Amino acid sequence: MRLQTFIARSGAASRRAGEALILAGRVKVNGETVTELGTKVGPGDRVSLDDRQLAIESTKRYLVLNKPRGFVSSMSDPEGRPLAVGLIKPYVAERVYNIGRLDQWSQGLILFTNDGDFAAAVGHPSKGTEKEYECRSSADIPQSILDDFAAGLVVDGQTYKAVKARLLDRRTARIVLVEGRNREIRRIFASRNIPIESLIRVRIGPVLLGDLAEGAFRELTSEEILLLTGGGTT
Repeated sequence: MRLQTFIARSGAASRRAGEALILAGRVKVNGETVTELGTKVGPGDRVSLDDRQLAIESTKRYLVLNKPRGFVSSMSDPEGRPLAVGLIKPYVAERVYNIGRLDQWSQGLILFTNDGDFAAAVGHPSKGTEKEYECRSSADIPQSILDDFAAGLVVDGQTYKAVKARLLDRRTARIVLVEGRNREIRRIFASRNIPIESLIRVRIGPVLLGDLAEGAFRELTSEEILLLTGGGTT
């Protein structure tokens, strides 16, 4: 199989992230650094990432975490900040990684898996997986910003567009995105000088936050997995 597929099936990273690891020279096959994406490996080959040997995991995991504020959506952090995956690692034998991200000061749902095909199916923008956020401000949120966000707003040369945006009350909004660019909601609100008090992701496709406690995680149901890989909207 292709080297990036092997990396994905080992639970080390998604296929796309595996390609980046290969190009960065962090992957070795039989002790030799490999940087060519077309490289194939067989049953007898030894594959390592950062000199740590990888093996294909037979058990696939599909998890959802309610990430607290302050945790980083990354597999490592040079600044030593707490990692969201660290809330899962003590209880899960397999090496899982996050699908997509939440910025450090946002909270709510984030998916983890060791199945590279699942990660690719759910994480790619072309799948149209909706992500819903509850945004609370310490000031009143004008309806106009939500209307503009739904119509499409340009901030610093970048166009941002919500699928839906509505007020729950004067200071709380519900916003639905598909692509979800880096800090998109925060950038939109900052462009209108509206402070964000809290930002919580309450839904990913069919997966709802519900009563999942902050810092806790659970297995996705078979129905949720099917809906996520089959389109991911409700």
